[in-house]
Amino acid sequence: MPAAFIQTTSAQSFLTQDNGARVGDNQNSQTAGATGPTLLQDVQLVQKLQRFDRERIPERVVHARGTGAHGEFVATQDLSALSKAQVFRPGAKTPVFVRFSSVVHGNHSPETLRDPHGFAVKFYTGEGNWDLVGNNFPTFFIRDAIKFPDMVHSVKPDPRTNLDDDSRRFDFFSHVPEATHTLTRLYSNDGTPAGYRFMDGNGVHAYKLVNAAGEVSYVKFRWKSMQGIRNLDPEQVEQVQGRDYSHLTNDLVSAIKRGEYPRWELMIQVVAPADLAKFDFDPLDATKVWPGVPERKIGELVLNRNVDNVFQETEQVALSPANLVPGIEPSEDRLLQGRLFAYPDTQIYRLGASGLALPVNRPKMAINNVNQDGSGNFGHTTTGVNYEPSRLQPRPQDAGARLSQLQLAGSTQQAKIRREQNFRQAGELYRSFNAKERQDLIRSFGQSLAGSDDESKHIILSFLYKADPQYGTGVARVAKGDIARVRELASALQD
Repeated sequence: MPAAFIQTTSAQSFLTQDNGARVGDNQNSQTAGATGPTLLQDVQLVQKLQRFDRERIPERVVHARGTGAHGEFVATQDLSALSKAQVFRPGAKTPVFVRFSSVVHGNHSPETLRDPHGFAVKFYTGEGNWDLVGNNFPTFFIRDAIKFPDMVHSVKPDPRTNLDDDSRRFDFFSHVPEATHTLTRLYSNDGTPAGYRFMDGNGVHAYKLVNAAGEVSYVKFRWKSMQGIRNLDPEQVEQVQGRDYSHLTNDLVSAIKRGEYPRWELMIQVVAPADLAKFDFDPLDATKVWPGVPERKIGELVLNRNVDNVFQETEQVALSPANLVPGIEPSEDRLLQGRLFAYPDTQIYRLGASGLALPVNRPKMAINNVNQDGSGNFGHTTTGVNYEPSRLQPRPQDAGARLSQLQLAGSTQQAKIRREQNFRQAGELYRSFNAKERQDLIRSFGQSLAGSDDESKHIILSFLYKADPQYGTGVARVAKGDIARVRELASALQD
């Protein structure tokens, strides 16, 4: 190796500019004499200011505040009868990156705020990256992606004041009865977890698993915490926020530093396509769980390494349900179908066209396609064949990676799903709570609902009453609602 090269690379302790040139003075700007103006030729000054001005990329519209960690997933069961995906081969070990997050609030918001919490896992498989992007709740507030921008706008701060306003969100949700189940989960203590280690994760949507024969099964994924579930009640929230507004991040980072590596079991529920019609609700509705469908464990996840740089990893990781591998496909879930576009699109907006080439997003395998150029492209393409098909540089397709076929019939439409069942699971969830958990839910929901406009408040209360009369009556008392009016409105609702 040339001596000059050794000398250059061994002196990396010197401060350099972005082009690698050493900096002679990082304390004083170049000026025109002792009292003259600053010179534009001071490249170090200009570069530092340019880079500083551009340190912040656009904040995520949702899931802005996040915590990331590296780990490994180990498959424990043979799923070849269900899926040809290599990640599920028994004993297969796959490196992962996990990003936990809060959903509604901004990057520097207190982690004690009530919120759904993101649980997103990037699997660096030998067939490409698979992202399982979900929440700690098993359901979502809406079932159709066309409502997503409106829902997010309603739960964000008032654009006039930048202050949270419960009346805005309940004005919206009073038109969305399918949200009752997830609102019940949100206002329970599940909305304020004690730590990321102490919550489950859910893929929320139904996906398809496809085996080597092309046979399809519908599946739901759940990460089951091996640390157990631990939440904060309203009194504990106030106590914790007073001393640590980053309690979720602190707990995870500290546990990994101590070697107390958190673990989760990956559980699946499986439904055959012919059995979808047997449910008394639409099982591809993201506002529903699958009661009575048994779970089976298929693997374990362990997080064993904190990030080296929060921005380069946690902030720049681009997770999307569109990142799938052969053997795992999206279902016809209307919310998932919209997320397949929205998630990669927002990441291109945040990170640029080449965002998936960043180290935290790059697959552990070679990329071979004809996508080219775009901002931030730091590749080294030497071929002139930037098109396909080509004899000069063939890029053969893999018939085994073809998507499964779905038989379709009927005409295009814009209509509600046929089997809504908006309230039953919310009532079942309420009745699954113990007495204290019910009381915490009633108080938290009632206090938040109390400031809503009169009509929205009573409509929301009627949803809760339809789910369970005790539930609706309890929240009505706290929110100072007219229980007779609530009963009347509830009587007109169809489950």
